[in-house]
Amino acid sequence: MNAPVKTATSLRALDFRDAAEVRRIESFVAESGGSLFHRPAWLLGVQAGTGQRAAGLVAEQLGTVTGWLPLTEVRSALFGKALVSSGFGVAGGVLACGDEATRALAEGAQSHALRAGFAGIELRGGPVPEGWESWSDKHCGFERALAADDEAELLAIPRKARAEVRKGLTFGHRVTIGRDPNDLAAHYACYSASVRNLGTPVFPRALFRAMLEAFPESSDILTVWAGETPLASVLNFYHGGAVMPFWGGGVFEARGARANEVMYYELMLHARRQGMSRFDFGRSKTGSGPFSFKKNWGFDPQPLTYAAWTAPGAPARNIDPTDASYSRKIELWKKLPLPIANTLGPWIARGLA
Repeated sequence: MNAPVKTATSLRALDFRDAAEVRRIESFVAESGGSLFHRPAWLLGVQAGTGQRAAGLVAEQLGTVTGWLPLTEVRSALFGKALVSSGFGVAGGVLACGDEATRALAEGAQSHALRAGFAGIELRGGPVPEGWESWSDKHCGFERALAADDEAELLAIPRKARAEVRKGLTFGHRVTIGRDPNDLAAHYACYSASVRNLGTPVFPRALFRAMLEAFPESSDILTVWAGETPLASVLNFYHGGAVMPFWGGGVFEARGARANEVMYYELMLHARRQGMSRFDFGRSKTGSGPFSFKKNWGFDPQPLTYAAWTAPGAPARNIDPTDASYSRKIELWKKLPLPIANTLGPWIARGLA
């Protein structure tokens, strides 16, 4: 009896100009249970909003897709050149049907990095290729099921956090959900103030607009208002039955008005009405303030495994804001007037993919 012939895995770069091929990869991501950040639409949104080029490698056997590695080609004068899977995302590593496809995609990414002068590759989730550095102690993800009705959702929040939500609801804040320029303006006002106060450069305004355009049926902005003043706002995505509040923040007055608490509770209710079954609270740095906030809301932290490969002789890329080398810069950034921070921030933040 003849032994079965082993079919070699072929590898190629995805041509994002070929709409049929893009749809084929979108289908592979959906069928494989891939994340939002695996989708070509995510990469194209990042490219449109920041100028960081969308790329990606496809593994195939006999014409059938067996693996996909989404890549953002990050080029930054401050942070160097790196391939990131997936740019500005919290997941998006290798998506493959087996070890052979994983190995082929990793080796292909290394070859691409060396040819094009990228100092390294970052994988956010997925299998760790052999020989790559990996860690699981820096970030955690937070996700849980949505409750059956509004009151059950409130009761699902632990007592202390629930009291803050109830207090916020007594203010009678106006809540809006939409995707138009007014929603974008309110979101940017809240988000830019929030990240400046944390000492972080704000992402380009164009990124948020591009992401809404990239996901026209599965994204929106929820904003909490005091009269005509936006207090807190969050840009959300809907994927695989989960709502993902991804870019959110509040102005200084939001804390006393409990606007952030109202924002997330109202989003839970809205998401259930849209047919979602889970609330994906995203990732947070282990031990950080947001990490504690999400635990206090009853979410169990799940360690996230990331991996990296650094080109021979190149320094490892470091964009960790908690690193000691950034502490003085962060404190100085917090003191910048908001208009100056919003002018300088987007240029810097393009390299933080």
